[in-house]
Amino acid sequence: QVQLVESGGGSVQAGGSLRLSCAASGLIFSRGCMGWFRQAPGKEREAVVGIYIASGSTAYIDSVKGRFTISQDNAKSTLYLQMNSLKPEDTAMYYCAAKNAWAGGCLSDISPRRFAHWGQGTQVTVSS
Repeated sequence: QVQLVESGGGSVQAGGSLRLSCAASGLIFSRGCMGWFRQAPGKEREAVVGIYIASGSTAYIDSVKGRFTISQDNAKSTLYLQMNSLKPEDTAMYYCAAKNAWAGGCLSDISPRRFAHWGQGTQVTVSS
């Protein structure tokens, strides 16, 4: 079965950086449609960035553009999220997820409901 294991969360001050990792197994990583998501207390889970692994195509939400960068290591079946210039509003539980199948393009819809497999999450806390 598909397993996604996140790591790398922690507590930082505003302006700091963190790099999250997501180790994937049970799927053909090199052809995957994956993403990073976050959920703050009392808020709905939201997509942060989606990626089509085969092409490296990405889709970021506006609030993280220029600050967050998604990357992949196909040899390790691992997805990364480099987060720079962190802000208190980035505080949330961060999740890695993968789609089972998709039509119309991997990145045409990166809403959480389109992703079938989820990791357990890793907490990111940014203090002002």
